[in-house]
Amino acid sequence: MRILLLGSNGQVGWELQRALAPLGNVTALSREGNGDFSGDLTQIEAIVATMRRLAPNVIVNAAAHTAVDRAESELEKSSAINSSAPEVLAAEAKALGAWLVHYSTDYVFDGSGTRPWQECDSPGPVNVYGRTKLDGERAIQQSGCRHLIFRTSWVYAARGTNFIRTMLRLSAERDNLRVINDQYGAPTGAELIADTTALALRQSVAQENNCGLYHLAAKGETTWFDYARHLISAARDAGWPVRTADDDIQPITSKEFPTIAKRPENSRLDTSRVEATFRVKMPEWRIGVNRTLNEILACELKGGRT
Repeated sequence: MRILLLGSNGQVGWELQRALAPLGNVTALSREGNGDFSGDLTQIEAIVATMRRLAPNVIVNAAAHTAVDRAESELEKSSAINSSAPEVLAAEAKALGAWLVHYSTDYVFDGSGTRPWQECDSPGPVNVYGRTKLDGERAIQQSGCRHLIFRTSWVYAARGTNFIRTMLRLSAERDNLRVINDQYGAPTGAELIADTTALALRQSVAQENNCGLYHLAAKGETTWFDYARHLISAARDAGWPVRTADDDIQPITSKEFPTIAKRPENSRLDTSRVEATFRVKMPEWRIGVNRTLNEILACELKGGRT
């Protein structure tokens, strides 16, 4: 199997390099490319040339414009990367007879209600990021190419910038923290996303079926506030220099912490379809979070940050 991986330096892309390696020959490209091939989704002609030269059996697109607040003022860039590029990738995948794997987000929904969102629920994005990601989904679905689209949420990894690292930094710097307590979701590890992708891709390519849209997230739910309390308590027990006492982590509402882009309050995703189709079981969110937190702390504490 010849696999082209785009967005290889991101949280999910980095884990995909490992997870996809047993499936075949992986050409992993970041935005900078590698000299011979382009990985910059804003350079469509170069991307098309790369795909045609490599002629992959599988194209995995882990690249995206994920700066949610900046997307509000960067509509052209967000649309180019999240909407236009996937449309081109899908057209080329169809021409090559290749599979396209693409990642989307819970932000395609408006965040209303309390039940987990299903794939069949009507989208209603409330910000530019969500709208451009939804446009990308639809372009792929309408292209007629064989595809797997995975919507996920609250992604973290040992690598890169994410909520875990932010809480570690802030808890070591501040006596008090205020964290949003009215947005619900399941923290989902890049490792889980990558491993599930590899499993699903192997089954789909071998059986020539399972094409479609899936929700991929860890089990359970939490708020950013309870997520922060869990992280800080575990970090303190592991020897991290926490200044913030548990009682000094204060819950606040989204209105008390306004952002440029509106965030959905309900980011719960129903994963029944991906579990049934690929015969997998999504783990409870704390399992992956604890593992990643321990990995980060082991590295940071060993490096002298005690």
